[in-house]
Amino acid sequence: MPTKIGMVSLGCPKNQVDAEMMMHRLREAGYALSQDPALAEVVIINTCGFIESAKQEAIEETMEYITLKKEGRIKKLLLTGCLAERYREEIREEMPEVDAVVGIGSNKDIVSIVESVLHDKKVCRFGDKCDLPLEGERVLSTLPFYAYLKIAEGCDNRCSYCAIPDIRGRFRSRPMESLLAEAETLAAKGVKELVVVAQDPTRYGKDLYGKYKLAELLRNLAKIDGFRWIRVLYAYPERITEELLDVIASEPKVVKYLDLPIQHCDRDILRAMRRPGDRESLEKLIAHLRERVPGITLRTTLIAGFPGETEAQFEELCDFVQKMRFDRLGCFAYSQEEGTPAAEMDGQLDDETKAERARIINEEQMGIMAEKNEEAVGRELLCVVEGYDRWGECFFGRGEADAPDIDGKVFFTAKNKLAIGQFVRVKVEDTMDLDLIGVVTDEHPE
Repeated sequence: MPTKIGMVSLGCPKNQVDAEMMMHRLREAGYALSQDPALAEVVIINTCGFIESAKQEAIEETMEYITLKKEGRIKKLLLTGCLAERYREEIREEMPEVDAVVGIGSNKDIVSIVESVLHDKKVCRFGDKCDLPLEGERVLSTLPFYAYLKIAEGCDNRCSYCAIPDIRGRFRSRPMESLLAEAETLAAKGVKELVVVAQDPTRYGKDLYGKYKLAELLRNLAKIDGFRWIRVLYAYPERITEELLDVIASEPKVVKYLDLPIQHCDRDILRAMRRPGDRESLEKLIAHLRERVPGITLRTTLIAGFPGETEAQFEELCDFVQKMRFDRLGCFAYSQEEGTPAAEMDGQLDDETKAERARIINEEQMGIMAEKNEEAVGRELLCVVEGYDRWGECFFGRGEADAPDIDGKVFFTAKNKLAIGQFVRVKVEDTMDLDLIGVVTDEHPE
């Protein structure tokens, strides 16, 4: 019987793509992949280490599997991903039960590393970050109708609060030919929704071709038969081109959805973050986006409690949120990440203040989203079916305004049985918390 391997992937979709490529390498080497990692002999935890909450999740997950190992229910435990890359020595010293600590540059060696630990060898391997495979076959771990397409790796932005450039390395785009070939393969496998991801998608192509190529990539992806939705996550405000807006506005397959990582609106805070812009320029951009792409869904992320943030600056941020009325928003308390310039800045706020400020903004946004959901009652939405809720005795899925595993759900009833991945038209009849409730009006919309 082949050795069973379980993969636990934490954090962002980009990390998930890395895990999917490692799983393919292992399966091709003859290992069996376990749907339930707790029932495997070897467990790989592909960790996230971006901010404190992500690190804590990775540590807690690791401790759970260390317990299973002590109980004899699993044999070997490996850590890969961002936490392993960032805290290699600490993991070796504080978690001796971990059999291998693997940096992202050694993902390509996962088969030989597993073989080594199965022969009772301890492994600590860290290749060059630029050796992280950017392309290769994958074992998809998403629902069968959607998949992520990672178009680049790393980041060159060097925001003062962020450790990603140190963890993942410099920004590097994948050649367009490689991306289109992979997209063709995904479409042939039945993928209907393609989600384009990178740390900075709007920078795509600058390093390879000397200019931004995201708009051209999207146009080429839209020519591939099979895709119904093509979604872009993360669009840095300063790199949103008119060409990109033309594609979003005119190409039916490209959903009208953008996630803008704005982080703040106060000019002085943004400068301390090493981010361009100010409230005036951001408001102009948001107005322009809504004018150029009618009906666009705008999501953003904000940081509350950045070092030196005054009460007045925080109140300005609250006012900005109220006036901009983003469709989706997540506000996070500033995380003081060691090794980043912001961690050494004066004016660090206490955890209670940071958490309270994030809570206030998130509550403000919940009220805005509730109002927007009420405005959706009576409208018809194109939705994709994700499953059936036995307790609610209804189906559930997402509309164009909802990215997978990030945004809300739409719950709906139908006269007939629906298939996962089927597109339906739903009339919204009510709301529930931040989700929508409706009934299917067309089971096979064009």
